[in-house]
Amino acid sequence: MYNTHGKIRIGTCSWKYPEWHGLVYSAHKDIDYLAEYSRKYATVEIDQWFWSLFTPEAGASLPKPADVLQYRDAVPERFRFSIKAPNSITLTHYYQKDTSGNPVPNPAFLSPDLFLKFLSLIDPLKGLLGPVMFQFEYLNKMKMPGPKVFRDRFGAFLDRIPAGYAYALEIRNKNYFNTGYFDFLMEKRLTPVLIEGYWMPSIAEVFQQWGDAIRKHPRVVLRLMGKDREAMEKITGNRWNRIVEPKDDDLRKIADIAKDLAEGGTEVYLNVNNHYEGCAPATIARMEAILEG
Repeated sequence: MYNTHGKIRIGTCSWKYPEWHGLVYSAHKDIDYLAEYSRKYATVEIDQWFWSLFTPEAGASLPKPADVLQYRDAVPERFRFSIKAPNSITLTHYYQKDTSGNPVPNPAFLSPDLFLKFLSLIDPLKGLLGPVMFQFEYLNKMKMPGPKVFRDRFGAFLDRIPAGYAYALEIRNKNYFNTGYFDFLMEKRLTPVLIEGYWMPSIAEVFQQWGDAIRKHPRVVLRLMGKDREAMEKITGNRWNRIVEPKDDDLRKIADIAKDLAEGGTEVYLNVNNHYEGCAPATIARMEAILEG
């Protein structure tokens, strides 16, 4: 559904879920999932290229050119991808299953050279790109001394990468939300990413406090992620075809925020994860009904 609500684009976080048969897809398998998806929705979030840093020995993985071309050819010109930049660029340290040892620093953290390689690989998608999102984990004192140091380091990185992209910033430490943070977003022309879940205050709470600053942006991303990923996977059995934990009040609040922004001229990307209510397409249908009503 394209521009039904003016400047609001609604889509899902990733798309290849055979159990969406009947909701999005014509069959469980042997179909072009993305081509069928793009006939129903205006945007999708590419999550798979984010997961790029695993062990020091393996190094960083980057998109396969064949996948990039396949995605480009599957969608119409009016479609937009939002893409999460590789976590090989946004992780300060490698993932650590055994927390008793010392964390291993990631040498590619905020590497302009690695990011330039990433951009070169996704270049065929450039005409179809919405936000390119930098998602940072919860930055504690060990990983980052504080918000000011983060802004200085990330700002220096931004100064060394190409302009012409809709770069967006997602942070997962609520203590980073202050006047300096929102001034930084404006100075660097970064799209704010607000998330529902992952240790963060609700989108409604953030917007209530910082709405005046957020409204100044030409583009905003709202990501509906869910608060307890593992619990949702147990409840659904990893079959994402029905609502299992409806969040009616939250959906209404987020719809009001999306309309507020859109009416002020801001383009809104509303990205819905299966883990939010149990089935992203069903959540989108509920959200669209609220927006239309």
